[in-house]
Amino acid sequence: MFEDKHNQELIELKTKIRKKKKWQLQIVDYENELTIIEENISLLSNQLTEEEKDVARLEGLSFTNLVQTLLGNKVEKLEKEKQEVLAVQIQLNEAKKHKKDIKLEIKNLQYNIEKMGDVESRYNEIFTEKERIIKQSASSTTLFEFREREEDLRAYIEELEEALLAGNKAEADLKIAGDSLDSAATWGLFDMFGGGAVSSLLKHSNMDEAMGAINRAQKSLRTFQKELLDVEANLDITIDISGMLKFADFFLDNFFTDYLVQERIKESQEQVSQKRLEVGRIIKNIKEQIGLKEKELELVLHDRKQFVEDY
Repeated sequence: MFEDKHNQELIELKTKIRKKKKWQLQIVDYENELTIIEENISLLSNQLTEEEKDVARLEGLSFTNLVQTLLGNKVEKLEKEKQEVLAVQIQLNEAKKHKKDIKLEIKNLQYNIEKMGDVESRYNEIFTEKERIIKQSASSTTLFEFREREEDLRAYIEELEEALLAGNKAEADLKIAGDSLDSAATWGLFDMFGGGAVSSLLKHSNMDEAMGAINRAQKSLRTFQKELLDVEANLDITIDISGMLKFADFFLDNFFTDYLVQERIKESQEQVSQKRLEVGRIIKNIKEQIGLKEKELELVLHDRKQFVEDY
């Protein structure tokens, strides 16, 4: 029989190989995501340049500006253009932050793979030697098959548990984001009906908290989605809350813009709620899969024990 230390090393190497393949798969997915984000950053940068030109034209001296000033609509149009500049700037900043996060994730994964080394060669070396030995004994071959199945099941259960951990984190972050949006919505209603400066500031404070919570939830969902790559599941990770209306509301405080802010908060609440349902559904499926695989593992261990006892 193959020495126990070599058997143990073979198990450890197989686990490392699975992890390495998983990280390589995640890198490919991150790189695809990075390509899309870089294209979006380019589009937003061009859009921002055009929006800034529109503002500059309105602020400059020209016959058209003079006519618009006399007609009384220059100030209104200028404020609208400035709001559009702020909106694009916020989207651009978020996209750049997203790009930075993804590049860091790729770097960390590449470091982990490099640190692991050439585990495949070592595995093949030990596996070949073991294969040569077990061919000499039918009983050894059967035991090897039991152990192989056990290794595969344990590794898959570990992957499911890692995905479950990431899913629980995403679910918790989504709950925090939902609570922050609920608070913002409550103070927003109060502000709409004459709540005054205090309610307006409290509403914006809650919106700041909601923006931060949504960013954290997006990151958690992204991590969850990557963990799901090797357990055959998928999750949309796009959640968006625009900052444009917040700025419009702060500088042009009136019922109409307050109403638009409330509509945007409501949309974000619905998005967060939908994501929580999706994550909850996948978490439930993962737990069910873990239960099934654990039962399958118990059966393999029982059969192996029975084989040894009856041999």
